[in-house]
Amino acid sequence: MAQATEFLINLRHITKLHELCLRDICSRYHLTMMEATIIGFLKNNPGLDTAADIVELRMLSKGHVSQAVESLIQKSLLSRTVDPEDRRRIHLSLLPESNPVTESLEQIQNVFLEELFDGFTPAERRQFGDFNRRIMENSKKSLEKRRHS
Repeated sequence: MAQATEFLINLRHITKLHELCLRDICSRYHLTMMEATIIGFLKNNPGLDTAADIVELRMLSKGHVSQAVESLIQKSLLSRTVDPEDRRRIHLSLLPESNPVTESLEQIQNVFLEELFDGFTPAERRQFGDFNRRIMENSKKSLEKRRHS
């Protein structure tokens, strides 16, 4: 099988495994996959706290993110605050009621990573992290170049 095909299949398998890991949390806390994704993003990315950040970095639909943010606000898991310097910018904050969800997300993330890196040495994990960052930088660079050509 071609290397590109194997790589893309591997990405899809990892994504499916991650979704399966999140499914239990979604069921337990009555969340959609998008809502769980947003909570996890806000927990794991301090300082990246706007819907625009989530849309850009996770490459998600603006409409789906907006709908999920509204739902999380209604569920009292999330709040929004207007930026005092730029009133068009809205910051999102996890409320204390989201703590059980974030704790469960952290546990499932640890299990996910342990399963994914089973049999890897600490040095191999570090090496993978280095390679992954380089691949991410290259893909972002190529995306930008193709968008502007």
